[in-house]
Amino acid sequence: MSTSVREDIPVDVQALETRLRGYLAEDQIGRVHEAYFTGARAHAGQTRKSGEPYITHPVAVAAILADLGMDAETIIAAILHDTLEDTPLPRAEIESTFGPTVAELVDGVTKLDKVKFRSLQDAAAESFRKVLLAMAHDLRVILIKLADRLHNMRTLGSMNLASRRRIARETLDIYAPIAQRLGMNKFKSELQDLGFRALYPDRHRVIEARIKSVFGNRREAMGKIEAALSARLKAEGIAHRVVSRVKTPYSIYTKMRGEHKTFTQLMDVYGFRVVVAGETLQCYRALGAIHALYKPLDSRFRDFIAIPKANGYQSLHTVLFGPFGAPIEIQIRTEEMDQGAERGVAAHWVYKTAADPANAAQSRARDWIAGLVETQAREASSSEFLENVKVDLFPDEVYLFSPKGKIYALPRNATALDYAYFVHTDIGNHAVAARVDKKLVPLRTRLNSGETVEIITAPSAQPHPQWLEWVVSARARVAIRNNLKHLQHEEAIALGHRMLDRALEAQGVMLDAIPLKTLDRYLADAKFKRLEELLADIALGNRMPDQVAATLAKGAKPKAHGKRPAEKELITGVERGVLTFGNCCHPLPGDEIFGYLSQGKGVVVHRMECPNAAEYRKTPERIIAMGWDIEVPRDYRARLRVVTENKPGVLATIAAAIAKAESNIENVEYQERDLNTSTLMFTIEVRDRKHLEEVMSRIRRTAVVHAVQRHPV
Repeated sequence: MSTSVREDIPVDVQALETRLRGYLAEDQIGRVHEAYFTGARAHAGQTRKSGEPYITHPVAVAAILADLGMDAETIIAAILHDTLEDTPLPRAEIESTFGPTVAELVDGVTKLDKVKFRSLQDAAAESFRKVLLAMAHDLRVILIKLADRLHNMRTLGSMNLASRRRIARETLDIYAPIAQRLGMNKFKSELQDLGFRALYPDRHRVIEARIKSVFGNRREAMGKIEAALSARLKAEGIAHRVVSRVKTPYSIYTKMRGEHKTFTQLMDVYGFRVVVAGETLQCYRALGAIHALYKPLDSRFRDFIAIPKANGYQSLHTVLFGPFGAPIEIQIRTEEMDQGAERGVAAHWVYKTAADPANAAQSRARDWIAGLVETQAREASSSEFLENVKVDLFPDEVYLFSPKGKIYALPRNATALDYAYFVHTDIGNHAVAARVDKKLVPLRTRLNSGETVEIITAPSAQPHPQWLEWVVSARARVAIRNNLKHLQHEEAIALGHRMLDRALEAQGVMLDAIPLKTLDRYLADAKFKRLEELLADIALGNRMPDQVAATLAKGAKPKAHGKRPAEKELITGVERGVLTFGNCCHPLPGDEIFGYLSQGKGVVVHRMECPNAAEYRKTPERIIAMGWDIEVPRDYRARLRVVTENKPGVLATIAAAIAKAESNIENVEYQERDLNTSTLMFTIEVRDRKHLEEVMSRIRRTAVVHAVQRHPV
């Protein structure tokens, strides 16, 4: 410890050192003491918005972490966490005085404010991305960041209104869910409530007052229930403590909105937590004793001890018929589980390390973060990465079983396709269907907790753009998007090659016949490194194949037969990224078609009788002669305009006819309606023009339909 500086130690620092003496050695407290003076000198002259000396903030952050029992390196890094960003103190000095680990922790928390970004949102996203990468090396980075955010939220009142709202929204969207994902429920609850109060002060005040009023009126009833629970557990010889559970204003507010319930409905319940001494078996003994006291509600029991939540949370949850007409919600857990529920990855940090297999919460957190690191490595945009992380931070999860009994925790509303990517990226990329509890289901099927899921794969299967609409998890979305990008690039090269070949054929030249010098000069002038880049650019509509062919053909020897009309480009419809189908005319296999080169989008396929065809033909250099290949494996959208009688049951009759023709309805809407007739517009999926005619024929045969026609005609 430094002896050159022995000024009077502020009260908050003395309080911090008193907490640390409860679990740290004196030499470690000495290092913390030295960190305080280093930080105080670095922040000298700086104040917070409230007017307090700036050093009070990092000391308060360190105190929050001391309450969690964090180690000396974390406490030191917390005291110095703003020095690299806000003071001239160099990293080298931190490293030489306090070691490389402390320096890495401080650097991991430091924002990227010295880097120029397009917007504040990009800066925040990139800063958050850096924190997550640092977390992968050391979980303590996010603990410091959460403590930093918690103290900032506690002192948010000195900020202006716009800053308060921005910080509160970021806290609710990102930091509170991260605290929950790491099992730190105490942090999560306070961050949520402070964020809610800053964002909606009037709503918070009203709900908080009503909660106090309800619990004030029920104090006697709750006391009787608590006494009855304790008496029963004591009679069974189960050492325990019973704690009343009070809902927070934020949890009430979100449930009122999300579950469409009134305040009275949500508060019409008594909540208690039973914490038992001893091992897990005591939880199940306590459950039996409590069920003997009050009857349980059917299907309201959850065992999070046998199957913990993804963040490591463990408890038994049960709901009982109470003596006062309202249900009683009970959580039962051991003291160790209670500590884990409150502190998550921070529980017993000094006594357990990441290498200790007993610390399951840290292990789960590291697995989650490893997944985030894999995700960010594939995402070029920090903002997209941040949005994907938000998706993975849903508070509710579904717990699924593999056929061999392995448990997977997925975000709420996850589908069989999400599950496939959680098992392995290759499984997801080649998935074709799933078995849920041994029943065959489509990949887009949403899953429920407790189901056993098996994925069926095929070597030839590949991701499809529509898959992005079927998944909710960041892991699946990033994997699909990256695979599609790879496929799109390959297919863009192949399509561009065919388009250039046909354009050169029209010039009477073969690509192989173009002198290498001519080709290299063209690529250099166009700033392409390889021929593949030029071919992809043609397929994306950025260069006209006829113009490229005309330039290249100047230095080539024409074939004997000379110029000839270009043949049609044949398509199968599965070309990804470089081929789309016009929503104006919905072309089907069997229709006469043409392609229009749309810059940056590639080829858009239209019917010859498309209502916009005349407009497209004003730029003939962008028109591609196209036709359908022999094999066309996918379904296509078609629109039908159906005039029907205006009476009940009509829609069901037409839907049944479409289903009998083995077609799916994607959308239906009423366009016109009078006393006698209704006009409906159906968007359906069909294989080809022949299939569409079969669907229309079945619709015409129903007694309720006056007319049916393809739209546009």
